Amino acid sequence: MKYSTISIIIGFILMAASCTETRKEQIIDIENIYAWCIVPYDNISRSPKERISMLKELGIKKYAYDWREEDLVNMATELRLAKQSGIDVIAVWVWIDDTWDSVGRLNRSNEKVFNVIEEVDYKGQIWVSFNSNFFENLPDSLSIKKGAEMIAFLSDRAKSLKCKVALYNHGDWFGEPSNQVKIIKELPDKDLGIVYNFHHAHKQIEAFPEIVNTMLPYLWNVNLNGLRKEGPKILAIGEGDYEMEMIKLLKEKGYNGDFGILGHIEDADVELILRANLNGLKK
Repeated sequence: MKYSTISIIIGFILMAASCTETRKEQIIDIENIYAWCIVPYDNISRSPKERISMLKELGIKKYAYDWREEDLVNMATELRLAKQSGIDVIAVWVWIDDTWDSVGRLNRSNEKVFNVIEEVDYKGQIWVSFNSNFFENLPDSLSIKKGAEMIAFLSDRAKSLKCKVALYNHGDWFGEPSNQVKIIKELPDKDLGIVYNFHHAHKQIEAFPEIVNTMLPYLWNVNLNGLRKEGPKILAIGEGDYEMEMIKLLKEKGYNGDFGILGHIEDADVELILRANLNGLKK
């Protein structure tokens, strides 16, 4: 009997130590994860109501809103429904293309986004990225000047709506955080941030420690993805070779912003993709 009691006590001590170690290793609070790339990437084509229900079922309390032109007819409905349902839309996506966007004049879809933001009184981040054609054949100095002029215009417009602009790396010249920081430094009177995306970081893995130091003062959000140097571009968290150490480095350097998980696969049920990423984080 005495031996049994001691064994039980030792068992509890070991279990407590194991739980403590698990808590130490959990460097991301999964309760605060947001979802990204879940509107156009869904082979079920959920309605706004169905999408909000899916997020609640998954226990995800916030997401960033991406879109294609056909989605914008329901954008106001979705932002209102999310707010009513206690789901936080942390950001809205804007894509700038030199073919039809310029300072003072945005294309019809981008104008629609800003109009909806004003209509529903949305207050949050506006994630801005650029088609490579915006900086095509320009030297760095002119790219920085042109980028800064557009970001200043968008930032002023966002500020009038009580929103803030974050620069979103999407590959090419603008996808280099060092170039984004140069643009931000050209605009010291603007409140600007950076969104860093692991799924656009395959060529930046080796330089990541230096990149973190460069962008950290401006880093608002990080979107996660499994990372292997050889690809594929989209991979479930936990299936790559580098994401764990990169996340740890961010935390060690003092990053305390939110992390996003992707639903970025067109021919799949986005719920299954989000579940795979949640499971990868837990694993």
